[in-house]
Amino acid sequence: MHDRPTADALRPTTLDDIVGQPHLFGKNGSIRRMLERGHIPNMIFFGPPGTGKTTAAGIIAASSGMTLHRLNATTASIADVHEITKSTSSLFGSGGILLYLDEIQYFNKKQQQSLLEYIEDGRITLIASTTENPYIYVYNAIVSRSAVFEFKAVPPEALRPVLLRALDRLNADQAEPTAFTDDALDYIAAAAAGDVRRSINLLESAYFCAADATVTLEIAKNAFPSPHGHYDRDGSVHFDMLSALQKSIRGSDPDAAVFYLARILEGGDLIGACRRLQVIASEDIGLAYPMAAAVVRACVESAKELGMPEARIPLAHAALLLATAPKSNSAEAAYDAAKAAVESGAGRTVPPYMSPTHQYQNYKYPHAFPNHWVDQQYLPDELKNARFYEYGENKTEQAAKAYWDKIKGKT
Repeated sequence: MHDRPTADALRPTTLDDIVGQPHLFGKNGSIRRMLERGHIPNMIFFGPPGTGKTTAAGIIAASSGMTLHRLNATTASIADVHEITKSTSSLFGSGGILLYLDEIQYFNKKQQQSLLEYIEDGRITLIASTTENPYIYVYNAIVSRSAVFEFKAVPPEALRPVLLRALDRLNADQAEPTAFTDDALDYIAAAAAGDVRRSINLLESAYFCAADATVTLEIAKNAFPSPHGHYDRDGSVHFDMLSALQKSIRGSDPDAAVFYLARILEGGDLIGACRRLQVIASEDIGLAYPMAAAVVRACVESAKELGMPEARIPLAHAALLLATAPKSNSAEAAYDAAKAAVESGAGRTVPPYMSPTHQYQNYKYPHAFPNHWVDQQYLPDELKNARFYEYGENKTEQAAKAYWDKIKGKT
């Protein structure tokens, strides 16, 4: 009988064994090519759980001759980092220290800043991992000093060989081997939602639930719950639910909005719901109710602090507010129109009186004029008559339009 958990026993020991990340570890993978040239920078790995981030750090450390230390930011502190760096002056740390810091987003800004001195003086090489967007959740100075790599959810076809290896290991302990039908393996690979570790755990559940020598699709489905219409966080159902949530809010249907929100949250995707609600606040409500973005942001932050199941309450607040609010997409439309002008190459030179190069000569300071406005050209000459923003027909934007029409003498 094997003592080690199957998922741990099958953990890759070489870059060739890592599945689902060919852009990083394949023949022309970016990390592989760096390592082959002996270059090991500070790195940030981001992506969903079970995609090989921790495994890759261990393999990199082993191939480099560095001493690997692992910390998890949910429980570690800067004091733990201090303790690790003490070994840099000993024979034990003579090959260099590679610190793998998991869930770096749980270090606050001050803690992340404290890492910089160790990175900059070379006492440690940092590999930080996160399931969140590092450009939002990781301190900018650390990001700027690191190579950032995205780990992607492992597709079902890449999980299948892993499942077969796990099955061989499980069968090695049994007098009578157990087989899996193809559709049962396909179901498990899909249900894992791109997580290698989870796929192996699901296979084990089905394996030991089987009464016969063959695990069928029906047995696999009964071995572990697949609630809420098989909500896969990284597959088509995931995006269908988020799209349905946004379209229901855009269509001002509060009942549909709260239904799809429940599908998403009960499917385990708190972060996806938070992100989409924040987008909707500006994309679909926008200037019709400018405070919607602030209210939704507050609800989202509250939800993240609370966690489920309490998080459902502020997010329901946000979804229903957005569904029943007046709608406007004028901000998005204005930006897209301006972007088209930028991409056409127009407007490369600003008017000279708006440029510090010309010391703002002849610039008219609006606050020095009645109503804090003066007629003045701000767009570049070739775009001086362009109009990117069109006031929406809602009460808020029409009130703003009426105000400025009056000030600018258009009424």
